[in-house]
Amino acid sequence: MDALKAIENRRSVFPKQYNEEPISKEELGKILFAANWAPNHKHTEPWRFKVLQGKSRLEFAEFLVNKNAEIEGKPSSFKRKKIVSKFQQSHTVIAICMQKSPKGKPPEWEEISAVAMAVQNMWLACTALSIGAYWSSPSLKDLVGGYFDLQEGESCLGFFYMGKYDGELEPGKRKSEIDSKVQYFS
Repeated sequence: MDALKAIENRRSVFPKQYNEEPISKEELGKILFAANWAPNHKHTEPWRFKVLQGKSRLEFAEFLVNKNAEIEGKPSSFKRKKIVSKFQQSHTVIAICMQKSPKGKPPEWEEISAVAMAVQNMWLACTALSIGAYWSSPSLKDLVGGYFDLQEGESCLGFFYMGKYDGELEPGKRKSEIDSKVQYFS
C-alpha cells in the first residue's frame, strides 16, 4: 500500500471490532519501527512506549479499575466493564508516553506533536498491515506512574489499542473538501 492510500484508508478501529488473531512479533516490530521515524525537533525522540500483551494487559486493566475505584470512592461495575473490555478485546495495548526534554527545549507542545506524529506513523503502519488501531486518552492515563516506572519528566498521553479485524472498514468521510480550508497567497 502506498503512503497516500494508507493515509486515506486510516480509520479508528475499536476493540469491539477485533478478532482473536494475534499480532506477530514481526508486525509489532514494523509498527514500532515506523514510530521511531517520526519527525522531531532537536532530535529529542520524545516518544516512549510501554507494550502490553497477554497477561500484562489484563493486569494493567485491573490496576486502572482499582485506581478508578479509589478516585470515585466506590467501584462501579459499569466503569469496570468499560475499562477491562477494551484490554480484553485487544491483542496489544501500548501506553503512549512522552519524555520531556530536561532543558525545556524544545517546548512541550513540540514534544507532544512529535509523539503524535510517531503514533500517526504507527497508525499508518497498522493500516498497511490490516491491523485495527485506536488511540484513547482517558483521564486514567494520568495514573499510570503507579504501575510503570516512569522516568522524571515522563508522562502518559494515552493508550493505543490494537487488534486484527474481519471484513471491510467503512469509507472515510470529511465534512468539507480541502479547498474550503486553504488560502493561497502568491
